[in-house]
Amino acid sequence: MLRILHVGIGPTGQRIEKELLGRSGLRTVAAVDLGPAIGGRLLSELVEDADPHLRIETTLEALHDWSSIDVAIVTTSASLARCADVFRTLLARGLPVVSTCEELVYPWATQRALAEDLDSLAKRHGGRLLGAGVNPGFLMDALPVFASVLSRRVDRVEVLRRQDATGRRITFQRKIGVGLGHADFEARVADGSLRHVGLRESAELVAHYLGFEIDRWNETIEPVLADRELPSGLGTIAPGATAGMRQVGEAFQRGKSVVRLEFLAALGILGPVDCVRLEGEPSFEFAIPGGVQGDVAATSIVLNVLESIRAAPPGLHTMVDLPVVHYRRP
Repeated sequence: MLRILHVGIGPTGQRIEKELLGRSGLRTVAAVDLGPAIGGRLLSELVEDADPHLRIETTLEALHDWSSIDVAIVTTSASLARCADVFRTLLARGLPVVSTCEELVYPWATQRALAEDLDSLAKRHGGRLLGAGVNPGFLMDALPVFASVLSRRVDRVEVLRRQDATGRRITFQRKIGVGLGHADFEARVADGSLRHVGLRESAELVAHYLGFEIDRWNETIEPVLADRELPSGLGTIAPGATAGMRQVGEAFQRGKSVVRLEFLAALGILGPVDCVRLEGEPSFEFAIPGGVQGDVAATSIVLNVLESIRAAPPGLHTMVDLPVVHYRRP
């Protein structure tokens, strides 16, 4: 039985807890959430069939029996800086930690000092740290790297993630700008609150493992406008209003595009797909028609990597350098 400390019991954390209940080898023995709306409540108030006696603590300091914890899951923020203190506390206890923090997927290029600090702390205390998720964390980065095993030479990588956001959670629809007018969309792009976090980290991970040396990065974000009336969790979207977003990141080496990642998520998208193309020798592409359901996949990845991060040597890891990650039967 793998005994889990779960930090962050918001929407993502609750989905993980629901899935965890169906896996016989996993059990949450402690939970923490810093938010006043969640901290202090019983886990069973938020997740049906969860342990009715397990109270969600408001601080890590409130935990006393650290010896009863085998691994930690952290689902709090996309920002590495905001998660760093939690990571430090857990790593200092020598724990393996898996987090959905998007910026943790490959932080060396954009936040090297913090990445090296966490790596050093983990190695000193026997801890392990991994940023895991479906995107970033797999579809746009680890998957094309894994696919490159077929290649004699890789000259360029292109990944398209085209999603119909109609059935996604309200927080996701809000994140991609559903319902916003043009001015509000542009304002949120400008202040950084409307973007897919992790596109740069995904490109840097691909470049690192495939040997590209990125000397220029370009990124654009634009709205996808509704061409008809569309239902959403935020109400009906009128024609001409924002139905979602398209974000493209492109990495260059000596003036040549070597990694191009396109993230498109909007209501009512026709032909959703996840597609990876490698140009080189040989050139090939593969696609997942309909695309991967992000919420299900992200939850599955977090739970499926728990044993792998425990088996890894101490330090800060990526999905690519872990022992083989695979589905684990409940």
